[in-house]
Amino acid sequence: MKTALRTILMTVLCAAAGVLPSPFESTAQACPGCKTANETESLRPTAYMYSILFMLGMPATVFTGFGIAFYRMSRRATLEQMQLMQESENEAE
Repeated sequence: MKTALRTILMTVLCAAAGVLPSPFESTAQACPGCKTANETESLRPTAYMYSILFMLGMPATVFTGFGIAFYRMSRRATLEQMQLMQESENEAE
């Protein structure tokens, strides 16, 4: 009983320590030179925009590929089950 209570208490304390902000933690600052560097050259903002679109499009592409693969697998399994049912009905007759 004491061991379980101690384990739960330690888990709660560790979770709280991970969630609460640390006094030694500093906030991250974005690079102020990126904006000026992108504004000075004519082709760099366009390339930067395309790189963002590419990064945003990759998860959608991957999840769409998995979705199509799972749909095809489930469709194939359903068709196989229907064929087995038809074969068993034909054998019963």
